[in-house]
Amino acid sequence: MEQPVHSFTQLFAQLGLPSDEASIRHFIGCNSPLAEHLDLADAPCWTPAQAAFLREAVADDADWAEAADALSAALRQARPASG
Repeated sequence: MEQPVHSFTQLFAQLGLPSDEASIRHFIGCNSPLAEHLDLADAPCWTPAQAAFLREAVADDADWAEAADALSAALRQARPASG
């Protein structure tokens, strides 16, 4: 049986963050780029509870792992130049 796959919207809602598309883009824009050596859960933008959730999701290869990995990849991309 396949594990459910969660979207960014669902992940942001689970983390207690605004989960509309504009808010997600804003969050990623404000918190990227994330250094390659830094684990997603260790990023300074998370509360302790959010960090624990992300750490557990990735470590346990939970059904949230794919969404967490995608968020990690999105946060590691360089911000587009403004203006």
